[in-house]
Amino acid sequence: MKPDTSQWCDPQAYAFVKGAAADEIAWEFLRRNPQYQRDFAASRSAKAMRALRKRWGLQFRRQA
Repeated sequence: MKPDTSQWCDPQAYAFVKGAAADEIAWEFLRRNPQYQRDFAASRSAKAMRALRKRWGLQFRRQA
């Protein structure tokens, strides 16, 4: 997953941030992180995806 960087300097592209929840802002930060992008691209198996989720804090406990 490679984000579209063509509009990153356009303030209108970030107007949604004013009303965004914390998890939405966190996702915007994470998806632009070059290391996360490399890790995601290299995660081809289910085991690798589990490791990716754990490393980047994307794995949550199930509710009882």
